[in-house]
Amino acid sequence: MEGVSKTYGDKQPVVALDSVDVHFRRGTSTAVMGPSGSGKSTLLHCAAGLDRPTSGQVRIGGIDLSSLSEKELTKLRRGRVGFVFQAFNLVAALTVEQNIMLPSRLSRRAPDPLWVREVVERVGLGSRLRHRPSELSGGQQQRVAIARALVSRPEVIFCDEPTGALDTKTAAEVLALLRSVVDEAGQTVIMVTHDPVAASYADRVMVLTDGRIGQDMPQPGAARIAEQLTLIEPRQPALRGEG
Repeated sequence: MEGVSKTYGDKQPVVALDSVDVHFRRGTSTAVMGPSGSGKSTLLHCAAGLDRPTSGQVRIGGIDLSSLSEKELTKLRRGRVGFVFQAFNLVAALTVEQNIMLPSRLSRRAPDPLWVREVVERVGLGSRLRHRPSELSGGQQQRVAIARALVSRPEVIFCDEPTGALDTKTAAEVLALLRSVVDEAGQTVIMVTHDPVAASYADRVMVLTDGRIGQDMPQPGAARIAEQLTLIEPRQPALRGEG
């Protein structure tokens, strides 16, 4: 991301991102943190090609996203990007298994069945594959969203609060799984989180303040992360833009 800004509204514009320059290295995990309204979700959406920035350039693997049509952008996301949405974004009419396999079906690429089985087992969904989203708890729906993002082995996985609806044990298992795809498969994970413990699984922690990068540091540990967040919280305005 080079000089990326995102502004919402015309008469009373709200700046969600303000000239952000950041590079995410392949095969690493980054936790994006900051108070509510600091621009975390906006950064994630722009980086993943889900939202176009007002100005600046976003590239994935050397491809300038601004040069792509909507059709080309959709094709790139299907083949190279996985996204875990905070609101899950599951298809209500499909079963758990069908939701998990949907990106692979749309991209017409058959995933490795052994990997699919491992992902399903590690997120604890083996007994729920024939259920529909309405029959699941919020935590179970979150696990479906995570499994869906992982099964096609995308180059980069974007996660918006991936453990927010999970119990402590399942959260630890999911974070370990995200860590393993970085260490074992060389995939890239970029995760928005409010949880210092979740952030401690990442190689790098980036803290946004007022739509800008306030801190960018190698893994400092959960205690240091919590301390940094405490220091910047009082300086935040009441309204800044998206998450």
